[in-house]
Amino acid sequence: MAGQSTGVVEQELELNLVLSPERSVAVPARLSYGSHDPFAVYVTFHLDSGTPVTWVFARELLVEGTFRPCGQGDVRIWPTRSGRRSVLCMALSSPAGDALLEAPLPTVAAWLERAHRLVPPGAELEAMDMDGSLAELLA
Repeated sequence: MAGQSTGVVEQELELNLVLSPERSVAVPARLSYGSHDPFAVYVTFHLDSGTPVTWVFARELLVEGTFRPCGQGDVRIWPTRSGRRSVLCMALSSPAGDALLEAPLPTVAAWLERAHRLVPPGAELEAMDMDGSLAELLA
Protein backbone atom coordinates (compact mmCIF):
# COMPACT_ATOMS: atom_id res chain seq x y z
CA MET A 1 0.00 0.00 0.00
CA ALA A 2 1.42 3.39 -0.90
CA GLY A 3 0.44 6.64 0.73
CA GLN A 4 1.32 10.27 0.28
CA SER A 5 0.03 12.97 2.55
CA THR A 6 1.22 16.56 2.63
CA GLY A 7 4.99 16.47 2.89
CA VAL A 8 5.28 12.69 3.46
CA VAL A 9 5.85 9.77 1.09
CA GLU A 10 5.41 6.26 2.49
CA GLN A 11 5.56 2.75 1.09
CA GLU A 12 4.58 -0.48 2.81
CA LEU A 13 6.58 -3.45 1.61
CA GLU A 14 7.83 -6.85 2.60
CA LEU A 15 11.55 -7.36 3.17
CA ASN A 16 13.38 -10.65 3.52
CA LEU A 17 15.55 -11.07 6.59
CA VAL A 18 18.34 -13.37 5.40
CA LEU A 19 19.12 -15.96 8.07
CA SER A 20 21.39 -18.13 5.89
CA PRO A 21 22.04 -18.54 2.15
CA GLU A 22 19.11 -20.99 2.01
CA ARG A 23 16.70 -19.42 4.49
CA SER A 24 15.00 -16.05 4.95
CA VAL A 25 12.00 -14.71 6.86
CA ALA A 26 9.51 -12.12 5.60
CA VAL A 27 9.50 -8.86 7.58
CA PRO A 28 6.78 -6.24 6.96
CA ALA A 29 8.30 -2.76 6.73
CA ARG A 30 7.50 0.84 5.88
CA LEU A 31 9.68 3.31 4.01
CA SER A 32 8.98 6.89 5.01
CA TYR A 33 10.32 10.21 3.78
CA GLY A 34 9.14 13.65 4.83
CA SER A 35 9.93 17.21 3.83
CA HIS A 36 10.22 18.02 7.57
CA ASP A 37 13.51 15.98 7.62
CA PRO A 38 14.59 16.21 3.96
CA PHE A 39 18.00 14.56 4.27
CA ALA A 40 16.76 11.39 6.00
CA VAL A 41 14.81 8.25 5.15
CA TYR A 42 13.11 6.11 7.77
CA VAL A 43 12.77 2.34 7.51
CA THR A 44 10.43 0.87 10.13
CA PHE A 45 10.47 -2.89 10.63
CA HIS A 46 7.38 -4.51 12.12
CA LEU A 47 8.80 -7.42 14.11
CA ASP A 48 7.07 -10.19 16.06
CA SER A 49 7.98 -8.40 19.30
CA GLY A 50 5.09 -5.99 18.71
CA THR A 51 7.44 -3.01 18.99
CA PRO A 52 8.47 -1.60 15.59
CA VAL A 53 12.16 -0.86 15.04
CA THR A 54 13.06 2.23 13.01
CA TRP A 55 16.37 2.93 11.32
CA VAL A 56 17.17 6.41 10.00
CA PHE A 57 19.85 7.14 7.44
CA ALA A 58 20.67 9.52 4.61
CA ARG A 59 18.39 9.54 1.57
CA GLU A 60 21.50 9.99 -0.56
CA LEU A 61 22.92 6.72 0.82
CA LEU A 62 19.78 4.82 -0.19
CA VAL A 63 19.79 6.43 -3.66
CA GLU A 64 23.45 5.56 -4.25
CA GLY A 65 22.87 2.02 -2.97
CA THR A 66 20.31 1.38 -5.70
CA PHE A 67 23.15 1.73 -8.25
CA ARG A 68 26.35 0.54 -6.50
CA PRO A 69 27.61 -0.75 -3.15
CA CYS A 70 27.90 2.09 -0.63
CA GLY A 71 27.99 2.85 3.05
CA GLN A 72 30.27 1.78 5.81
CA GLY A 73 29.87 1.02 9.46
CA ASP A 74 26.29 0.55 10.65
CA VAL A 75 24.52 0.79 7.26
CA ARG A 76 25.73 -0.74 4.00
CA ILE A 77 23.54 -0.95 0.88
CA TRP A 78 24.00 -2.56 -2.53
CA PRO A 79 21.94 -3.79 -5.49
CA THR A 80 22.05 -7.44 -6.57
CA ARG A 81 19.92 -10.21 -8.02
CA SER A 82 18.16 -12.95 -6.11
CA GLY A 83 17.22 -15.51 -8.70
CA ARG A 84 15.36 -13.51 -11.34
CA ARG A 85 14.50 -10.63 -9.00
CA SER A 86 16.41 -7.35 -8.58
CA VAL A 87 16.87 -6.70 -4.88
CA LEU A 88 18.40 -4.04 -2.69
CA CYS A 89 20.49 -5.49 0.15
CA MET A 90 20.74 -3.59 3.42
CA ALA A 91 23.28 -4.75 5.98
CA LEU A 92 22.50 -3.17 9.35
CA SER A 93 24.71 -3.41 12.43
CA SER A 94 23.88 -2.35 15.98
CA PRO A 95 24.93 -3.33 19.50
CA ALA A 96 21.87 -5.63 19.51
CA GLY A 97 23.15 -7.54 16.48
CA ASP A 98 23.48 -7.57 12.71
CA ALA A 99 20.85 -8.07 10.03
CA LEU A 100 20.93 -8.57 6.27
CA LEU A 101 17.69 -7.58 4.57
CA GLU A 102 16.60 -7.77 0.95
CA ALA A 103 14.06 -5.32 -0.46
CA PRO A 104 12.43 -5.43 -3.90
CA LEU A 105 14.57 -2.94 -5.85
CA PRO A 106 11.80 -1.76 -8.24
CA THR A 107 9.54 -0.90 -5.27
CA VAL A 108 12.29 1.05 -3.48
CA ALA A 109 13.29 2.86 -6.69
CA ALA A 110 9.67 3.90 -7.39
CA TRP A 111 9.31 5.17 -3.81
CA LEU A 112 12.56 7.17 -4.14
CA GLU A 113 11.22 8.76 -7.33
CA ARG A 114 8.15 9.92 -5.39
CA ALA A 115 10.41 11.25 -2.60
CA HIS A 116 12.43 13.17 -5.21
CA ARG A 117 9.25 14.74 -6.55
CA LEU A 118 8.40 15.87 -3.01
CA VAL A 119 11.87 17.34 -2.37
CA PRO A 120 14.21 17.30 -5.37
CA PRO A 121 17.86 16.39 -4.70
CA GLY A 122 19.74 19.60 -3.91
CA ALA A 123 16.61 21.36 -2.60
CA GLU A 124 16.73 19.85 0.91
CA LEU A 125 17.83 23.07 2.64
CA GLU A 126 14.99 25.00 0.99
CA ALA A 127 12.49 22.43 2.31
CA MET A 128 13.65 22.83 5.90
CA ASP A 129 11.83 25.28 8.16
CA MET A 130 14.96 26.75 9.74
CA ASP A 131 13.09 29.57 11.52
CA GLY A 132 10.53 27.17 12.98
CA SER A 133 13.24 24.70 14.03
CA LEU A 134 15.29 27.44 15.65
CA ALA A 135 12.24 28.82 17.50
CA GLU A 136 11.42 25.30 18.74
CA LEU A 137 15.00 24.77 19.87
CA LEU A 138 15.11 28.05 21.77
CA ALA A 139 11.65 27.68 23.37
